[in-house]
Amino acid sequence: MEIGGAPGPVAAQPFFVVPRRPGYGTMGKPIKLLANCFQVEIPKMDVFLYEVDIKPDKCPRRVNREVVDSMVQHFRVSIFGDRRPVYDGKRSLYTAKSLPLANAGVDLDVTLPGEGGRDRPFKVTIKFVSRVSWHLLHDVLTGRSLPEPLELDKPISTNPVHAVDVVLRHLPSMRYTPVGRSFFSAPEGYDHPLGGGREVWFGFHQSVRPAMWKMMLNIDVSATAFYKAQPVIQFMCEVLDIHNIDEQPRALTDSHRVKFTKEIKGLKVEVTHCGTMRRKYRVCNVTRRATSHQTFPLQLENGQTAERTVVQYFKEKYGLQLKYPHLPCLQVGQEQKHTYLPLEVCNIVAGQRCIKKLTDNQTSTMIKATARSAPDRQEEISRLVRSANYDADPFVQEFQFRVRDEMAHVTGRVLPAPMLQYGGRVCEILVFYLFCY
Repeated sequence: MEIGGAPGPVAAQPFFVVPRRPGYGTMGKPIKLLANCFQVEIPKMDVFLYEVDIKPDKCPRRVNREVVDSMVQHFRVSIFGDRRPVYDGKRSLYTAKSLPLANAGVDLDVTLPGEGGRDRPFKVTIKFVSRVSWHLLHDVLTGRSLPEPLELDKPISTNPVHAVDVVLRHLPSMRYTPVGRSFFSAPEGYDHPLGGGREVWFGFHQSVRPAMWKMMLNIDVSATAFYKAQPVIQFMCEVLDIHNIDEQPRALTDSHRVKFTKEIKGLKVEVTHCGTMRRKYRVCNVTRRATSHQTFPLQLENGQTAERTVVQYFKEKYGLQLKYPHLPCLQVGQEQKHTYLPLEVCNIVAGQRCIKKLTDNQTSTMIKATARSAPDRQEEISRLVRSANYDADPFVQEFQFRVRDEMAHVTGRVLPAPMLQYGGRVCEILVFYLFCY
């Protein structure tokens, strides 16, 4: 195959003889099954892989995707034209048609709107890496070529399966909240609180794998715990099991403060006292002193520094009389900068996954909320595929994919129950095993 031109004939490729399966099992009763896998038809074509380098680096994938999306929109006339590139959130970007770039690549300036009117500048370098052949993928699926190992953790992957995966994950990654290989969205029409400021979010798992000599898209229902978007005061009440904060006029005890700190440390909060400007901060600590006694160095207009309590500052700066001066403050940002926020002017930012260990009660509630019978699970998966509407996905259309909306049919066998000998007696184990071939 010529790298720079059209793919050569398949006959020129060396054949790989796949070892034959020695046979099929015959025990048990055959049974027809449905697998939560959906066939993906891939065209025989080459796609183009580009390396994307974003500075400053080490940004979350969500920010990287925003940068690349803004880059495509801003440079559509000069570079991208009518192409719809797909991006994996790290370093790999694929296009169905080549981009008009120099061999050394191109450096682009991209700006994202920041909080408080402060824009965030980024420098993006994009350069061509290689073609990725889906002709080769067809040869692998038909047993005519050796498969290349799929290394999803590589910064740049020329594996054609990885390219297929990125195409099918591009739009969901922009629409939903990705967690690993699953996608989640905020609850709508249902409410499954777990307690402690946490709740259940439902979503779907999606992965692409070669199976049954075809490319298959595996879809399954998924659920995980997120922090509930709510005022920090309510979050504290849930964590500390306080039924009415107005009936708690005293300061938090040391044990309560430690427990609250353990739960909220590391979470993002947004302020509510600045009108429509909802600046976000990450919590680094909870103060030992109450808001009425917590002081910090305030830079005055004459250049001098004076000590102010948080209560005094919010009264002078915003004309806000705090309702709970006996409660502690949140320390946000970097600890050495002394940025303190009263609990009552902060909300928990939506879409934060809970990675901390659930309590036994929360785990039990999660299991009850996610339990599904097989028919209900089948119906839910079918509904997910219909709502995904891959035929209308512009990125799937760009790369000429077709995703069938029918589950794969497979044949299994119900094996006879095994016999167990115990204490000289033979007992039948009441367990059925299903094997699919």
